[in-house]
Amino acid sequence: MGSQRIQEKEVEAPIHGDILEAILSHVPLIYLLPASHVSNHWNGAVSSSLRYVNPVKPWLTVHTQNSRAPHVIKSYAYDPRSRSWIKIHAPQINHTSALRSSHSTLLYTLSPAKFTFSLDSLHLEWNHAPSPRVWRVDPVVARFGNRIVVAGGACDFEDDPLAVEMYDIDSGNWIQCESMPEMMEDTTASTWLSVAVAGEFMYVTEKNSGTLYSFDCKTMTWQGPYELRREESVFFSVTGMVRNRLVVVGIVGDAENVKGVKIWEVKKELGFETMELCAMPKEMVKKLIGESGNGLLNSIELVCIGDFVYVYNPSEPEEMVVCEVLQGGGCEWRIARNEVVNHDARMGRVVLCGGDVRLEDLKSAVSGNCRFELVQV
Repeated sequence: MGSQRIQEKEVEAPIHGDILEAILSHVPLIYLLPASHVSNHWNGAVSSSLRYVNPVKPWLTVHTQNSRAPHVIKSYAYDPRSRSWIKIHAPQINHTSALRSSHSTLLYTLSPAKFTFSLDSLHLEWNHAPSPRVWRVDPVVARFGNRIVVAGGACDFEDDPLAVEMYDIDSGNWIQCESMPEMMEDTTASTWLSVAVAGEFMYVTEKNSGTLYSFDCKTMTWQGPYELRREESVFFSVTGMVRNRLVVVGIVGDAENVKGVKIWEVKKELGFETMELCAMPKEMVKKLIGESGNGLLNSIELVCIGDFVYVYNPSEPEEMVVCEVLQGGGCEWRIARNEVVNHDARMGRVVLCGGDVRLEDLKSAVSGNCRFELVQV
């Protein structure tokens, strides 16, 4: 009789307090949504765990588009909080053009007939607009609040290959802006340019030269060029934003002799002088070079979301280098294997983006017939 009472107490004994919060801190965000509905007590523990133990971190999203059937898009996400990959099952959007990304948080497609773009964190909702007046193949695209700038990348038959237009989401109108500087005439395509947005300014950097230009969204005018001043020889640069700070990630050395990869913060108030934040560990630089070997690394791409910088070699995307810029100073580095490469063997075009994903976003997505599945590694 006594042993039966002990067993009943053991069954009834709830998990609560710090123990429950610690357990929940290891649970992927997609599983915390149903956990928050178990009871008021569990809902409070989920909220407390996300606030104090292991906070929500921005997701990296990876979208693959079938080259033969553009409307077939598969979406995945990497959650750095739990270091897990998630497949997103969402209603298909009938895209007919190539999917593209810009300055880490904007997804869009552009055709002669229309311009479509997605601004939400999971990129499930799409806005449709008329195409710009000037037809473009590979422009620079950036968002400033309720305005989107489309610059350069025009076809050869256009009168002004440096044309810049701004779309006002509220009015639904395109506004003509000052053209890009003539010095950029040979590098107006996004293939050669890196773009970052800080406040009302768009910063465009030539990847090979490191020369930077800025576009003022209020006056719709350009300034520059500015030379990013660094002590070391950098032959390839890409820019991004880390918590409202303009940063540049550069390959030090040359293509035949890569000496390292570093991150600098760009100080606009000091004439675009750079201050080193951190250097990528040498073993991770080797991972980035990959099978090409012999120190050969011609380019890198990056996605910046919140405090995270994802650096990868576009020719060998199987592994990404993740850098978390810590609030108190310094950086934390790690390797994240790109499970999309293994999971989706038939992938075509690959587009990386990201956003701040909260429990509220997941709840809204689930109510809209979206489903999330943990990718088995």
